[in-house]
Parts: sequence; structure tokens; C-alpha cells
Amino acid sequence: MWGPHMVWDPSSDRTPSALLGSTRRGRRLPADQIQRFHPAVPATASCPPAMSPAAAWCAKHRLRFLLPALFLAPVLYFLLSPPSSPPFFGLPASGELPPSGSRLIWAQRRLVEWRPCGWWQTAPMPVPSRRTGYVRIDCYGGLNQLRRDLCDGIGVARLLNATMVLPKFEVAAYWNESSGFADVFDVDYFIEQTRGYVEIVKEIPAEIASREPFKVDCSKRKGQFDYVESVLPVLLEHQYISLTPSVNQRRDRNPSYAKASYCQGCYNALRLNKKVESKAIELLQTIPKPFVSLHLRFEPDMVAYSRCAYTDLSSKSLDSIEAARGEGRKVLTGDDARLWRNRGKCPLTPSEAAFILQALGIPTSTNIYLAAGDGLMELEGFTSVYKNIYTKSSLLTHEDFERMHGNTKAALDYYVSVNSDAYIATFFGNMDKMVTAMRTMQGLQKTLVLSRRAFANYTAAGLAGEQLANAMWDAHREEYIRGRGSALPEHCFCEFRL
Repeated sequence: MWGPHMVWDPSSDRTPSALLGSTRRGRRLPADQIQRFHPAVPATASCPPAMSPAAAWCAKHRLRFLLPALFLAPVLYFLLSPPSSPPFFGLPASGELPPSGSRLIWAQRRLVEWRPCGWWQTAPMPVPSRRTGYVRIDCYGGLNQLRRDLCDGIGVARLLNATMVLPKFEVAAYWNESSGFADVFDVDYFIEQTRGYVEIVKEIPAEIASREPFKVDCSKRKGQFDYVESVLPVLLEHQYISLTPSVNQRRDRNPSYAKASYCQGCYNALRLNKKVESKAIELLQTIPKPFVSLHLRFEPDMVAYSRCAYTDLSSKSLDSIEAARGEGRKVLTGDDARLWRNRGKCPLTPSEAAFILQALGIPTSTNIYLAAGDGLMELEGFTSVYKNIYTKSSLLTHEDFERMHGNTKAALDYYVSVNSDAYIATFFGNMDKMVTAMRTMQGLQKTLVLSRRAFANYTAAGLAGEQLANAMWDAHREEYIRGRGSALPEHCFCEFRL
């Protein structure tokens, strides 16, 4: 007999009528309908031949007990479950701001993302069979500056309908550098991937190779400078020129085939050679996961070049900056200095970078790979807060590290940064532009450039401590969720609304 305080025994041959689908009037459903709505109940099950008044009352009022139970079950589960920490790179269920103290910049749901535009990933038009001559791109500076010039040169070679000779990486004593293009990049892959966009060759005819190319330096050209008008006549006359591209050229004015060649050559055709890539993979594997790659910039020459004044640095750092200053880099003062800083022109100190990272919810226990060169100043201002720091010199053997050229070291930083779980830059320089672009190509969106402008303006307004931290959170969250955190303004990438 079923009573209101009895529990059903599954082993019993008697089954409560409520389980078998009795209606509120006590009418039984056919066995096939019972099986349809309650697959766990065998089709041969049957109701008891007679129902007691207590059982009938339970069947009639079962919803009064069932609904509160359904409501309370998830509440009790939530209250009794042990607490758990959110994954470091996890996404929230909604775009709402997490509770104070647990917010994390990567957990914000993005509204817009940068993605490679589809139009340039197939050659837009055949390369003409008749060429205007041979062009060698001469590149100067560190690895990412060299790469910037090379990318521009690929687009220019296609614009001029010229055959491109493998680029020349100029020896740069300042960068402690003497490696060439083939010492860093995979030559055969580069040539194959640009096929259909621009013709690139390893060698040129002997009668042309026997003489030095006519030098055309466009690096200082500005304004309405046009390659077709200014450089093509020289190429047609000499048939072989070396070209230093203009830093200030307007790529948006070029025809689509030149733009496509630039995008393909820069973002799909440049791959580290096997030797460098093998060492980069080895380095990547030694870093504890997950990790953030941080490109921290605060070297003496950079600070000197910025012309910004810093009063709270050590005497050693101030002396290093002064030694790197030279002529024409005098420190700005008065209103000029204030306006310059508020425009975001002054590099963040390591301690300022640590403060912003904390404001963005990056835990101080985070594994951080420091993608930076030698000579970083005031580093203890960062490492006193974030202690799990890894660098090339700490992870590679001394022999490996000492044998490397500057470009090879930069290539390792580049590779690790592109493949890191998250990437943060304190200054949007040449390396940052390349890393953010390549991460975007791979769909890696946890990328952020810290806002020097926001930090300068809020500190100038007198904000400090928690108020400044909240202001930093608001500014960077807005940048991140709207897709501006990776700062890709050029035509190779398009905004995609989520």
C-alpha cells in the first residue's frame, strides 16, 4: 500500500502510478504512451489494480511537491558544491563584468575581432610576363624593422612589375648584427608562397649581377611620393636597382594587386628557417604553461629618443639615459612635456606596466616570458610584483645564447610571442606590429597593447591607487572588447563583428 511517507522500492513489482503517467483523475495511460514519455519504464509495467485514498491524494497533489523540488535542486547543488577557481584563460558565460577582485581582461566577451581579409589570399591577377627590371630591397635595423622594409619592398616590386632579388639585410653595428635573409628565413618557402603575386629569384643573369645595382633611397620621402612616377624611370634606365622603401608611404593608394602582394609576402610567405625554428620550438617548450609573453620596452636609447622626463628613476638609469641622449634629443619641459606625455609618447616604466597588469586582473603568479633585449632599466619594479619571469638567457644554455646574432635572438622572441597563450606589449613598435598581425592570422585574439595615453591622462588628472586601477580597467576593457587591443589599421585585416 502506497502512503504519503513511503518510498518506492525499485526492486518491487509495484510501481507508483505517478511514475507511470496517471492522469489527475487516476486514468492510466496505455503502455506504449508510457514508454514514449518515460523510456526508462518498461512497456510491460502496469499500474496497481486498485488505488488507495492516500495514493490517489499523492497522485492528485504531486505537482505541489515536484515543483519546489525542481527549484531547490540546483540551489542546493550550488551551495553544497566546493568552490573552484576560473581557468586563467577561460571565457565567461556572459559579457557582464566579473565581480570586483576576480575580473580578468581575457574573460571579457569581445564584440569585434580583426581577421585577415579574404580578398588578398588568392592572387588577384596574373603577374605580367614582361618585367621592367630587377629590384633588390635593402633593409636596415633590427629584425622587425628589417621585416617591415621587406614587406613594403614586396608590394613595391609588384607595383613596378619588377623581378625581386632576395633582399639584403644590411650589417648594423648598433644592433650587433651581421646575419642575412637566409640566416633567419626559409628562402625556398618564401619564393614558393609568393608565386602568382610577385616573381622572386635567387640569382640574376651574369651580365646584370656583375655590376652593383643603382641605389635608390626612398626612406626619407614623404608627402605625395609615388613609386611609379619617381622610381620606375630609374629602373627602366638601369635595369637593376637597390631600393630602400619609404617609411611613410601610403599603401592604401596602391592598386589591389600590389596590396595583395604585400599582404601575402608579409603574412603568409615569411617563415623561420629550420635551424632557427627548431631552436625557437625548443625554447617555447621549456616555458611553463600557460604563459603571457610580455614585450617590455624601457631601454636607455628608447627613453632618450622619447624626450620624456622621468624623475623617480635610479641614478644609474638616469646616467644611462643621458649617455644615450646625444644631440637633438633634449628633454621636453613645461607645457610641451605635458602635452607630449598626454599623447601617449612616453614609455611605461616596468613598475607602471606591473600596476596596469594587476588592474587588468593578471594574477601575480602568472608565468611571464619577457620578450625583450638587453639593457632593460628598472626591471626590479616589475619582478618585485611578478616573480615567475622567464627569458631567453635564463632558459637557453650559455653556449647557445652567446653564439646567436641579434636577429636570431629577436626571431626567438618573435616565435614565442606569436605562439604564447597571451601577448601584451607596452609599446606598439615594429615587433609588436608583426606579432599582433601574425597572432591575428592564427586567430589568437588574446593580444593587448597597453595604453600609455590612458595612463598618462588619468595620472595627470590626479588618479591613483584603486581609482587609477579602475580607470585602467575601463580603458583597456573598452579597447579589448571592441577589437582595438591588437591595433591593426592596415588593409590586410578587416573588422569582423561577433
